[in-house]
Amino acid sequence: MSFLVEENPAKRRFEILVDDALAGFTAYLPQGEVLVFTHTEVDEPYQGMGVGAALIQGTLDQIRARGGRVVPKCPFMAAFIQRHPAYADLVVPEP
Repeated sequence: MSFLVEENPAKRRFEILVDDALAGFTAYLPQGEVLVFTHTEVDEPYQGMGVGAALIQGTLDQIRARGGRVVPKCPFMAAFIQRHPAYADLVVPEP
């Protein structure tokens, strides 16, 4: 099983493809250099397979690489960051 996380700026979200099929997304609202994440969704056939964690990790890695920051209003993303404190430096208070 292969995962690919890509940003879809037109839809304001990062999407995860599993074996080239769209399996989920995490949606954001841009606030300058900060992205406010509001919702994460993984399609039912892909739940319980680590797809959500791979989506959030790939998203945060891309944001870090471009020097961005996040506000994790989405409970799934907030919980991921809490479990993986190496990403805590990306979090800022809501603008």
